[in-house]
Amino acid sequence: MRQAAAILAVVLVAGCAAAPPEAPPKVTPTGLAPTTAHIPPFARVPYEPFSRQAAVQIALGEWRAFRQPVVYPNVELPEDEEREEGLWQRVGLYWWIGLDPSWPQSGWTGIHDQYGQVFPASRDGFYAWSAAFISYVMRMAGAGSGFPYSETHSDYIDAAAEHAPGVLLQAERPEAYAPQLGDLICLWRGRRPVTFDALPAGRFPGHCDIVVGAKPGQLMVIGGNVDNAVAMKYVPVTPDGRLAGPDGVVLDPYYHWFVVLKVLYQRDGTPPPSNAISALPAPDSASASYNPAAATSRARPALIIASTNSGPRSSTLR
Repeated sequence: MRQAAAILAVVLVAGCAAAPPEAPPKVTPTGLAPTTAHIPPFARVPYEPFSRQAAVQIALGEWRAFRQPVVYPNVELPEDEEREEGLWQRVGLYWWIGLDPSWPQSGWTGIHDQYGQVFPASRDGFYAWSAAFISYVMRMAGAGSGFPYSETHSDYIDAAAEHAPGVLLQAERPEAYAPQLGDLICLWRGRRPVTFDALPAGRFPGHCDIVVGAKPGQLMVIGGNVDNAVAMKYVPVTPDGRLAGPDGVVLDPYYHWFVVLKVLYQRDGTPPPSNAISALPAPDSASASYNPAAATSRARPALIIASTNSGPRSSTLR
């Protein structure tokens, strides 16, 4: 009896030791991993077809949550909004919903790493969340498996250029296509120039904004991690709405826009109402009294969370 019990104990221990660790889920070519339980059912199924109007309204809603900042060239926003109470949590949602939960980045927030440790403001650039923001907007708008969710913009830019199967994106030349509401306009950044003809170009530093409004000569676009906030920019366009003229020269002298991603929405809703976009003043170089740094909907409160090491601010965009 004792011998049998001893043999049984050895077998049980051996069985426990032999169990291999569970492998992390693999990401499919379109970026949707088998583990999707963390995604709200309405976005996971999704309940409704991928909607242009939904994407625009979701982006505008996040912009309002950050108190509607507008970024102008060479004018920096006064605060690190991503580190404020109520806003670092929103950045955490972009990481959690926009990416697969098996990735370490899915546990990041506006101030925390995947272990819940606060990182110093001087390390903001390492935790750049602009691509996570776009991924979040696309996921919530119903893109399902049709968007290459990533923490790097170049991944979905390349997927569009490669005509990857099932990807609801189409790369367009800035001089050939006028961006529509809900489309993405993208720039390269850093020392390595990237051209449309070079796509797919592998991983490179870049940034994309979503078009949320348009009027003659100007687009209104919203992006994440723009000066450490969800912020709006005004982008000059040709009379017919293109980023570049027939010669391929981009009108915007401040940003390297080089590709437009036409988003292939499955349901085109009506344009958002005119009052959906805050009545912020357009830049007027002739007005000497205009103060772009003050062009927000309301006064900003003092920071609640601040790093002990303020360091240089970073608005690094992946």
